[in-house]
Amino acid sequence: MKVFDKKQVVIFSVLIGFIFPLFAWIVELSRLNLGFGFSSIQQIHASSPVLIILDLIPLIFGLAGYFIYTFLEKKQQEADKIHNILNSQTQNINKVATFAEEIGNGRYDIEFEISDDSDTLGKTLQNLRDKLYDNNQKESLQNWEMRGKDQIGQILRLHNDVNLLSYEVLEALIKYIDVVQGVFYIYDDESNVLRISASYAYNRKKYLKDEVRIGEGLVGQAAIEKDIIHRTEIPEYYLSITSGILGEKKPDSLLIVPLFMEEKLQGAFEFASVKEFKPHEIAFVKEIAEIVARTFYNLKITEKTERLLHESQEMTQELKENEEELRQNAEEMRLTQEELEKTNTHLEEKVEEVNQSQKRLYSLLENASELITIYDAEKKLKYVSPSVHNILGYNEEEMFSGKDFDRINKKGQTIINKMFEDLLATPVDSQKIQYTYLNKHGAIMFLETTGRNLLDDPAINGLILNTSDITERKRAEKEQRMRGQMQTLSDNSPDIILRIDLSRIVFYANPAIESYTGGKAEEFNKKHISEVGLSEDMVETIDNIAEDIKKSKEKIQKEITFSIAEDNKIIMALNAIPEFSEEGRLETILFIFHDITALKKIEEEVKEKNAKITDSINYAFRLQNAILPSQKLIKQSFPDSFMFYLPRDIVSGDFPWMYEKDDDVYIAAIDCTGHGVPGAMLSLIGYFIMNQILSQPTVLSPGEILTQLHKGVQQTLRQDKEGASARDGMDVALCKVNYKEMELQFSGAHRPLYLVRDGELIETKGTRSAIGGIPKEGKPEPNFENHVFKLQKNDCIYFFSDGLPDQFGGPEGRKYFPKRIKNHILENKDMPMNQMYNLFKKDYQQWLGDEVPIDDVLLIGIRF
Repeated sequence: MKVFDKKQVVIFSVLIGFIFPLFAWIVELSRLNLGFGFSSIQQIHASSPVLIILDLIPLIFGLAGYFIYTFLEKKQQEADKIHNILNSQTQNINKVATFAEEIGNGRYDIEFEISDDSDTLGKTLQNLRDKLYDNNQKESLQNWEMRGKDQIGQILRLHNDVNLLSYEVLEALIKYIDVVQGVFYIYDDESNVLRISASYAYNRKKYLKDEVRIGEGLVGQAAIEKDIIHRTEIPEYYLSITSGILGEKKPDSLLIVPLFMEEKLQGAFEFASVKEFKPHEIAFVKEIAEIVARTFYNLKITEKTERLLHESQEMTQELKENEEELRQNAEEMRLTQEELEKTNTHLEEKVEEVNQSQKRLYSLLENASELITIYDAEKKLKYVSPSVHNILGYNEEEMFSGKDFDRINKKGQTIINKMFEDLLATPVDSQKIQYTYLNKHGAIMFLETTGRNLLDDPAINGLILNTSDITERKRAEKEQRMRGQMQTLSDNSPDIILRIDLSRIVFYANPAIESYTGGKAEEFNKKHISEVGLSEDMVETIDNIAEDIKKSKEKIQKEITFSIAEDNKIIMALNAIPEFSEEGRLETILFIFHDITALKKIEEEVKEKNAKITDSINYAFRLQNAILPSQKLIKQSFPDSFMFYLPRDIVSGDFPWMYEKDDDVYIAAIDCTGHGVPGAMLSLIGYFIMNQILSQPTVLSPGEILTQLHKGVQQTLRQDKEGASARDGMDVALCKVNYKEMELQFSGAHRPLYLVRDGELIETKGTRSAIGGIPKEGKPEPNFENHVFKLQKNDCIYFFSDGLPDQFGGPEGRKYFPKRIKNHILENKDMPMNQMYNLFKKDYQQWLGDEVPIDDVLLIGIRF
């Protein structure tokens, strides 16, 4: 609070300062005995000039008061400012303390504003509150889910009745997730429909469909897709929700969850809500659906088991009652029969004789192993015996409708027609034929027919054919032939072949076993496997495998090493094949031992040689990597650059090359003929010839270097000599960069250069001639064209071998092509080179997919 303002202080200071000149005037007037007046004051000032200086004291005091007040006022303002800051900080600290206390009390939803960006403590507490809030929310959701699961689990444990359990579970779920309506569907396996087992809060159940087919409506769609359906756009046909508060309205959200157990549909939940379902509610219902599906699956199994048990008990009781009733009926019938026999004995005997004769005849014809047919001279069927049904599957009416010839192939019809012709031509001779027939069940049968001409016999008056099914006989004959062939193969096989039963008794051993046992193969029949002279480990192996096959009933294949003498082991490929009876019962096991000892030795030798070759190639790889420039070395001269280098094999026919000479840096991508070891050998030739050319004192352009490289390769491979056969060579993209002059020179042999400048890609093609190769008579040697460019800042160059554009891949198995490289470069023209490397590497791997690399890959990119 201010006591005086600045003006008052200045006036007061002037008044105090006026005391000094006033006092001096009084003293001087007294000394001169003058009165106090204006003239007297002028007189003393004239006699004593010092008074003039004293007259300035009020002005000096006034100025001093002004500056002192100004200084003190400024200091007071600074003190007030500091006081305000301290008050603000105190308030902020109190606010932070209150916020921290609220967090400690568990109020994570409290709002808190940070005073400024320097409030680190406030930011930290705010982040802590957010994390605690998130953790609290997660914990609350987890507790909510656990309580829900416990509640539903308790219901599932209390009830076994499906309908009651359905309603209890549905009601509990609806209340727990706070929805207004719900339906529980149970899947009916037999009719393949979902039936409503329980519904909740539907005021008009008559509008609910009692069942839903799979794929029909939203519920059927969820069942066939095996996934939930969550809809916020409700179909027009869906039922409305009615309540005293809401009135009648359509739900805002619909959730349908199918119930599956072991990929089998058990039912479905359908919930309707006036609010949108939250993600944690959907996840909770899905988990509950799995638990409920498992429970209902078990209930169905239990219910089915109980129903089958009850039906079995009822059938047993019913059989007992029927048995007693039948016994009583039989007794009554016996008594009645005795009475009838006494009164109608003679009549029954006559009737019985006739009936027995007819039955005997029909039974004989029906159960005969032969089919009897009678045809007239026009080959029209007149009679067919009842045995046709047992033999061919057709009844007599079907045979008369044409099935006698319709089911015979053309060859069989030709044979039958020939038999009819022979029977008519020579009536006294019978004819026998064989042919195939397709019975009613679609199976091919072998039939044998014997025909006789009885047209002159009044009782027959036709051509009678006796037909037998010889399918089994034909099959037996075929099996016998095959068995004979297999026996021949087995007897002459160098492999040991044994057939034993489950008691390890030998039923068959081929002669190959004699070289391992010293005994005769035929002597081993009916002997135990341990008595035939095989080594103990072979007997033990056979015994163990027989036990495994008894359990698995499946074929076993493995390689086993046996000892046949001291320090003498053999390796055998063992095949154990189970053999079953017609009833499917395991009877015998066929063991086949194939000696692969020599083959294994050859494999080991091949592995050893391959290992040595691989070691040599790996050593060549280290040598090649030691002399070729690395990515690190290239970056020393070209900091913003990359090299995508991927040999197809361990060593490569493509290689990068770099040479520094004075102010010039030479860099090239060289693609030698072939890949792997041949390509790597040719790469060394190219590397050393290039180094030799650049070691000369003469400054050469890239075109001149390629010309000398061309001649050097021809001389080294003697391609310039008569009778030369080596047509190998290389394609090259060679650049010469001078940073001092900002100049780029390029020359290529079959390889181009891509220059990217101002968002445009400029392609400079190389000379259409390779380095090296046998000179053609009359054709001049190539002149490699040299191209010169003035470099600008942010210019980029790319050059590469043909391994990348020629690689097959992609969804259609096509080549990568240069166009794809150009598109990547233009679409990412401002991307740093290290990211371009990652782009090409990832794209190449995706393009390659499951394809096999066909060549080495080399791509170099440089930004200036």
